[in-house]
Amino acid sequence: MPNLHISLIQTSLHWENKAANLEMLGKKIESIPDKAELILLPEMFSTGFSMEKIALAETMSGPTLEWMKKAAAGKGAILTGSMIAREEEGNESRFYNRLIWMLPTGEFGFYDKRHLFAYGKEDLHYSPGKKRLIASVNGWKINLQICYDLRFPVWARQSPVETRQPEYDLLIYIANWPEKRSHAWKTLLCARAIENQCYVVGVNRVGRDGNNLNYSGNSLVIDPLGEVLYHMAEEEDVFTITLQKEHLEDVRSKFPFWKDGDQFTLR
Repeated sequence: MPNLHISLIQTSLHWENKAANLEMLGKKIESIPDKAELILLPEMFSTGFSMEKIALAETMSGPTLEWMKKAAAGKGAILTGSMIAREEEGNESRFYNRLIWMLPTGEFGFYDKRHLFAYGKEDLHYSPGKKRLIASVNGWKINLQICYDLRFPVWARQSPVETRQPEYDLLIYIANWPEKRSHAWKTLLCARAIENQCYVVGVNRVGRDGNNLNYSGNSLVIDPLGEVLYHMAEEEDVFTITLQKEHLEDVRSKFPFWKDGDQFTLR
């Protein structure tokens, strides 16, 4: 398992303006060093955290997904972030806050946000996901989650598999997490790293949205001991960092707490 080079894009978003967001993000992606293997965008990166699902939702053949395919191929890197997705199920449409895991080949996987933010009425507009997505790149196993999922530790908890190895090595949260609750954001990200003995990356937006909510960013990269390797508040930033596989293995070897975890099955 070699080291992993990842890039975080912390940015303001144009409210419900896909064309402007995709143009802006395209320029930021172009500025990323070629060594990056994984590029992370915020939650609902093409629209902001909007409940206007009828006007903004797309299918899996829509323009935002096509843009992701071109951007990933052009950079030769995996690209991930969430968008508003629509699925026709029977005689009705269902809508999802859907994270896309786009490979440079154009192949992709997806994760539908499990925990919908009822305080912001997200649960009235979108359907919850039913299963986790643990992807892999260069030997790293990566657990992909969205914003409010962070408050529910069981959904992220490592359950050692039959081979007595951790399920994943990196836990990612992409978010539109308001400034008012930034202390919880920073605290819970550190907790997830410590309790799961993995790297944790949280990518949040900055700026003000169409609901007059302010976002302070506070994107973070945290090591398996809970030490902060990167933190940026308030400002837009594009940051590339290398996650050290030797450090991860060393922590898990010296402090094999993960072996004592409870066995359980998520439903």
